[in-house]
Amino acid sequence: QVQLVESGGGLVQAGGSLRLSCAVSGRTFSNYAMGWFRQAPGKEREFVAAISWIDYTYYADSVKGRFTISRDNGKNTVTLQMNSLKPEDTAVYYCAAGSVVSTIATTISNWGQGTQVTVSS
Repeated sequence: QVQLVESGGGLVQAGGSLRLSCAVSGRTFSNYAMGWFRQAPGKEREFVAAISWIDYTYYADSVKGRFTISRDNGKNTVTLQMNSLKPEDTAVYYCAAGSVVSTIATTISNWGQGTQVTVSS
């Protein structure tokens, strides 16, 4: 099993930026595809961004051009830089790990505990 710990959430005004980090331990980080999902109250968990073990990146249409996912295999971390934040980005953000990139939350078995992001208007 792999352990995931998110950090960096918080409260920000619309148009602002936040940087989320996910520290990974327990297995060889470089072998994992990593992703970020989010879940707003009353909604299903949805895909935000993912990065493969060879650094191919994938984004939900709603965040394309505003969010950037990256990974540091030396530090076993994956980062989500979020710019031009909107109130509709408010959610709990979860880090995810798997053997392949997936945009479907139900196919993922490795999750962090989540970090709250709140964007005020």
